[in-house]
Amino acid sequence: MSFDLAVCSEMVFTELDIVERAKRIDDLGFQVEIWSFHDKDLDALAATGATFSSMTGYLHGDLYDPEGAQEVVRTAQQAIKAAAVLGVPRLVVHPGELVDGQAARPRSRVTGDMWFSALRGLEALGELGADAGVTFCLENLNTIVDHPGVPLARAKDTLALIEAVGHPNVKMMLDLYHAQIGEGNLVELVRRAGDAIGEIQVADVPGRCEPGTGEINYPAIARALTAIGYQGTIGLEAWASGDEELALRRFRDAFTVSPAE
Repeated sequence: MSFDLAVCSEMVFTELDIVERAKRIDDLGFQVEIWSFHDKDLDALAATGATFSSMTGYLHGDLYDPEGAQEVVRTAQQAIKAAAVLGVPRLVVHPGELVDGQAARPRSRVTGDMWFSALRGLEALGELGADAGVTFCLENLNTIVDHPGVPLARAKDTLALIEAVGHPNVKMMLDLYHAQIGEGNLVELVRRAGDAIGEIQVADVPGRCEPGTGEINYPAIARALTAIGYQGTIGLEAWASGDEELALRRFRDAFTVSPAE
C-alpha cells in the first residue's frame, strides 16, 4: 500500500520562491506542508491547485502558561482563517513558542501547573477546531539537538496530553525524527500512539535528511503503520542530502509497502 505523502516546502527546492516550490512538489505527486502563514501570499499558494497537508496553527504563546495558552488560542483563530484559504486540515502547535527554532521562553523543568495549563489550552483548541472543521496537532520535539528549553515536548508527554484531552479535533503530530533523538523505540511508539496520531513527520538521524541517509529503519516503521491500520498523511520534513527529486523518490520508496510485506 501507499500512504498519503506530503513534503515540507520550507526545506526543499529552496532556490525557488514558496509558490514555485508548492507547484514543484505538487507536480511530483505530493501534498504540500508549509510552516508560517502570516508572511505568505495565501491566494497565490491556493491558485497552484496543490493539496496542503498542514501548517503552523498559531503565531504566539506557550501552552504551558495560562496567559500564554490564551495567546495560542487567540492567534489560532488567525490560523484557522488562513487554513480556510488553502484548505489545510491540520494545524500544528507546540508546547512552547519557537523563535527561529529555539524556545522563546526556555524552561528547565516541568510543573503540574504547566501540565494543566497545556491541557486546558488544548481543550480550547479542540473546540475551535470542531467549529472550523480542522484538527489541531500537538508536535513532539527533541530538546537535545534542535529545541532545548521546551517543556512537555517529548513524545511520551505530548501523547499523554492528547489522550488526556480526548477530543477528536486534537491529535498528535508524531515527528519521528525528534522522537528518535529524544527517546528512540520508534516502532513501539507508533503502536502505542495509534489513534492519537493526526499526522506523521519524518527525517533521518543524524542530519535531518531523507529516509535512507541515517540510522532509522523507515521501511520497518512503514510496515508497523500498516499493521495498525494507519491511513493518514506522512510528511517529509527534511533537507535533501543531494538531488532533491531523488530525495523525494527515496521518501516515497521508504513508505511504499508491498502486499507481501
